[in-house]
Amino acid sequence: MSQSKNTSLILASTSVYRRELLTRLRIPFEVVSPKVDETPLTGESTLDLAMRLAHAKAEAVAKQFPEAWVIGSDQVADLCGAAIGKPGNFERAMAQLQLMRGQTVTFHTALCLMKGDTQTTLSVPTEVCFRKLPDTVLENYLLAEEPYDCAGSAKSEGLGIGLLESIKSDDPTALIGLPLITLTGLLRDAGFAIPPKK
Repeated sequence: MSQSKNTSLILASTSVYRRELLTRLRIPFEVVSPKVDETPLTGESTLDLAMRLAHAKAEAVAKQFPEAWVIGSDQVADLCGAAIGKPGNFERAMAQLQLMRGQTVTFHTALCLMKGDTQTTLSVPTEVCFRKLPDTVLENYLLAEEPYDCAGSAKSEGLGIGLLESIKSDDPTALIGLPLITLTGLLRDAGFAIPPKK
């Protein structure tokens, strides 16, 4: 694989899901942990939180590697204006799924591509409608999938798809954590060949 002349790419993320998604584009890239405080600001909306963190992650790594293009991304799930984060354990995951049962949740997946003073930050929303399912089904799902590192506890790329009534998005991989349709456009504008030349 080859990439455009004088360009290098870094993914500012510790997410295995984003790494796997970016690999699909077959562009060489490195992964660097951004080390960013993800605590929401007082009164901050879920969309603003996702946008701020995507930018902060890209900026933290871009300062270390000023000659590289850096991708920052963050996702915040929004239920009636309240942020739903990564559960971390079974009990919190069960509470999340019970709360979202029969509801529509908006997943804001923010993306930032940055190199020096050149940067673009945007967000791709995904509306997810959850089925009204009994606790026994939710429990079986959690024990089988263990999605405790996933915002909202429902992995659409796995068994979590069975919890969902519908998904509405212009960019299907946004829900998994990285909107590839949007990203490929930004990378092409930055000079990357997609697909790469052999």
